[in-house]
Amino acid sequence: MSVNKVILIGNVGQDPAIRYVGNRPVAEFSLATTERGYVNKEGAQVPERTEWHRIVMWDNNATLAEKYIRKGSRLYVEGKLRTRMWEDRTAVKHTVTEVYADTVELLNRPVPNK
Repeated sequence: MSVNKVILIGNVGQDPAIRYVGNRPVAEFSLATTERGYVNKEGAQVPERTEWHRIVMWDNNATLAEKYIRKGSRLYVEGKLRTRMWEDRTAVKHTVTEVYADTVELLNRPVPNK
């Protein structure tokens, strides 16, 4: 048995980019999670650390993102990690790891896009 599960709580870095694959909506955006700074046992200050995650949402979740998720929104995201590779026009290979969201909850009051 194996498990591929990611749980994140963080803030959206930019408004979701919405596109369509066939007739299926896809939303993509970045989510920042921050670990608080602290003082370790030796008295040394450890600074806070922010990680950025690429979030991908399909279908109903993408529709939710288009309507309610904006830069600065606070989200709870559950999903799975996916890594993909591609080669650009200049033959440079790229790798990206993304979180494919299964469950998303808005942790602040949503403001619908008009």
